[in-house]
Amino acid sequence: MNRLGNWISGKSQTPFYARREFNIKKQVQKATAYVCGLGQFIFHINGQKVSDHELDPGWTNYDKKIQYVKFDVTKLLHEGKNALGVEVENGWFLKEDEHYTFTFPAFMPPNPNPYRPFGKELVLAIKLVLDYADETEEILYADENFQVKEHPVKMSNVYGSETYDASLEQTGWDKTDFDASEWKAASVISEEDTPKGELVEQFQPAIKVIRSYPAKYIHSVCNRDIYDLGQNVSGMLKLSYRGKKGDVLRIYPAEKLDKDKNADQVAKSWGTVGNCITCVVGEDDVWQEYRMRFTYFAGRYFAVEKSSEAVEVNDITGEAISSAWKTNGTFQCDDSRYVQIYDLVEKAVEANMVSVHTDCPTLERFAWQEPNHLMAPSIMYMKDGRKLWEKFFMDMRTDQLTENDYFMDLEGNRFYPGAGLIPSQAPCYVHNVLPVPGMGSFFDIIPWGSSGILGVKWHYLFYGDKQVIADNYEMGKKYLEHLKTKQNAEGFLNYGLGDWGNPDNQLARENVETAFLYADAITLAEFAEILGEKEDEVQLRQFAEEIKENYNQRLLVQDEKGKWCYRSFEHTEKLVITQACEALPLYWGMVPEDKVSDVAEAFRQTFLEKRAFASGEVGLPYIIQTASRYGMNDLICSFIMKPEHPSYYAFVKEGLTTLGEYWEENPRSHCHDMMGHIIEWYYNGLAGIKPLEPGFKKVLIKPYLPESMNYMKCRYESVSGMIQVILTRKDGRVEVETDIAEGISFEIDCSNLK
Repeated sequence: MNRLGNWISGKSQTPFYARREFNIKKQVQKATAYVCGLGQFIFHINGQKVSDHELDPGWTNYDKKIQYVKFDVTKLLHEGKNALGVEVENGWFLKEDEHYTFTFPAFMPPNPNPYRPFGKELVLAIKLVLDYADETEEILYADENFQVKEHPVKMSNVYGSETYDASLEQTGWDKTDFDASEWKAASVISEEDTPKGELVEQFQPAIKVIRSYPAKYIHSVCNRDIYDLGQNVSGMLKLSYRGKKGDVLRIYPAEKLDKDKNADQVAKSWGTVGNCITCVVGEDDVWQEYRMRFTYFAGRYFAVEKSSEAVEVNDITGEAISSAWKTNGTFQCDDSRYVQIYDLVEKAVEANMVSVHTDCPTLERFAWQEPNHLMAPSIMYMKDGRKLWEKFFMDMRTDQLTENDYFMDLEGNRFYPGAGLIPSQAPCYVHNVLPVPGMGSFFDIIPWGSSGILGVKWHYLFYGDKQVIADNYEMGKKYLEHLKTKQNAEGFLNYGLGDWGNPDNQLARENVETAFLYADAITLAEFAEILGEKEDEVQLRQFAEEIKENYNQRLLVQDEKGKWCYRSFEHTEKLVITQACEALPLYWGMVPEDKVSDVAEAFRQTFLEKRAFASGEVGLPYIIQTASRYGMNDLICSFIMKPEHPSYYAFVKEGLTTLGEYWEENPRSHCHDMMGHIIEWYYNGLAGIKPLEPGFKKVLIKPYLPESMNYMKCRYESVSGMIQVILTRKDGRVEVETDIAEGISFEIDCSNLK
């Protein structure tokens, strides 16, 4: 028996209901329920859904960690007969593959380590603790006294497909005195088949509906009715429909329309994201309500197909879901383009933030780790990411490999990736561990695994909690030891993806990945200092210094004018410099002091030559921040507003309502937040709110007002209090108004204002 008691099941691999009636004979002082249904569950008491949560519990590696959810249910119970009810569905625990499921593309090797189910059947554990007014206690556990029944959701796919048959609906199933004579007794799971993971309480914010978008009918094409939400979202579809019993309504969500104005589910060369939501009519000519329960759609448009003319549909609504975190930051100005870009990024962040940080809600829904440090400051300025990031760190610690962890290679032999590796996804459900010829590893990538160190750094800077460093310090040390085994004979790393997404394919692997090796080492040294680990600190600083010296010796060169710059390691026939090659060592303080001005000028020249960001997602945050630091805010403004790619405003011009994946028209995914680093600059470059001490106990206000603006207002609610900056241009002068909470010390620098 686990800490919640037995696991029970309906002996089913498809969704099921579970219910139990019981009597309360005394006055209840407090009632607490602890519930876990795998993969997802919805909890009911006496005919009511207990909470407004969606998709409980959080996604984890169920072999190692399983989250349960704690509910205070005191007000839902009463003396006499009561009824408990739980709906249980697949999720990632026992993935359903009907309709669309992501597969890696043909350019990758066949994967001998595909998704593996975490159990043979869907399972439920529940513990109800009744504290009575007479100071006695009673505990109810899931057991054979629960009854189970197949669910009207006959199929639910974690990627967004669901099949609902209204004829199987059990009206009143979660109330007392329900006729359950056709239900069967639940089965108690054997010890052998019990889920293996440690049960821990869900602590990150629940997923909830944050906004509702009524769908608008726009036209019909190819026997389909096309509806538009007006906004690309991750959400729950809700509608009412009727027809003749057995008639079928099919809804196909999509991010865009094709040239014929039909819903377009094609993701460029990556195939079709063929999600389908199917509703079967259960009774003749009766309006029936349907709402997604166990998965979520992604998109802006719906194509609706009807099996007969008798089928009618009404009130189609997309209920956008996201983490129920607090919005901490707001940005306003009188140049609407900046606001549109902000909204583009914020909506993409919301659509990708569930219990993990997905790359996109359409194609993959994987918890790729690199945005959890590259995008951390942008997101943490906008939202309160404390608990979500702690969940991400738990997932990283959980999935960090040991020396005994292995996978299979193409010949069926064991492949040991190495102790300390933090996988590029956590939790990782599809272990695509084999390197891709000519590209590198998609499983062991330093800017991805470095979230276990650099993401912790951002958490500490924003929230000032040393405990997060203590909790993750050993993980970081183990990861650094793993990275040391990857250094080549010249002391560089070159096995990952470099500046992933670079529009010129200038990936500069050795430059980028080895700069991250330095960043990880020097950051861990700072952690060691904070924790009082003196011996570690000395060793880590020494290792960081060795990396820096070798990096500069081999990459820091003089151009034809005798000016210092960093060459791209992979180009030996001529001097090639990239924005990322110059920005990373400048950002991390790797440049010798007497050569900083030269390298900064070389960096500026890459801006002037390209007149655009020439960067992928890995280099971009460092490029933007370095450009701002060295007086190039005007160039940043011009780059983000270019009408063509690479540009943020180009996405707005194309009609996107969330940020696209790459710098291109009609990208593979229309909802990636991975390139949204410009938001960090909105707060620390435009408003100029820069933390000088962890938790924003001390800040620098160094604002910049673009020429196209006459007014800007930015507000950030830090853990130390509110910080607000208002800029107003009047009569050729810029007035700065600040409102900073008592207890925050601050400096104001107006040198960027004209």
